[in-house]
Amino acid sequence: MSTFTGIPAAAIAFYAELEDNNNREWWLAHKDVYDSSVKEPLSLLLAELEDQFGPAKIFRPNRDIRFSADKSPYKTAQGAFAATKEGTGFYVQLSAEGLLIGGGCHSHSPAQINRFRAAVDAPVSGEALQHIVEAVAAAGFAIEGEKLKTVPRGFDKDHPRAELLKHKSLSAGIELGEPDWLSTSDARKEIAARWEQLRPLVEWMSEHAAP
Repeated sequence: MSTFTGIPAAAIAFYAELEDNNNREWWLAHKDVYDSSVKEPLSLLLAELEDQFGPAKIFRPNRDIRFSADKSPYKTAQGAFAATKEGTGFYVQLSAEGLLIGGGCHSHSPAQINRFRAAVDAPVSGEALQHIVEAVAAAGFAIEGEKLKTVPRGFDKDHPRAELLKHKSLSAGIELGEPDWLSTSDARKEIAARWEQLRPLVEWMSEHAAP
């Protein structure tokens, strides 16, 4: 079986060109580049990370354009997700901007939001999440997710975790561009190290906010 040897620069170049040529003819003419430089190395990477983070799904490259004014047929980034629970897990993405690594929970049904806010409000679980978010931010990740502009109804506007209560979803991500190690086998340990930094957030969200 093949082993992961890195993500080649051709993967980043592929998406830079796709942004200017987002049509079926160009895609078919360059599909071999997508297969060899994007899909194959990403598949090998995820296979080697599976024991540590669980199985991952590579998203389809095609856009769903049925209800979109933008009829560009292909996504300008390739993402993959290792789910711990539905909508919650570890994320990696390649695009013209390079490598992005993230993790957290992006789904937010009313029931999930209620569970999340109750856990944020509770002193033990809420303070644990506050410490996790602070550590993730200190490691260089941007704290993301859909948020309200104000503290939700039913909670004190001066709540000690007011900013967390505003979240409807909660995740973190870091854009790494095209570091020297990306095209080498070291990419596996570098990506794994950043996913490990996100593990406390993913595990908290899996326990308190996932379906």
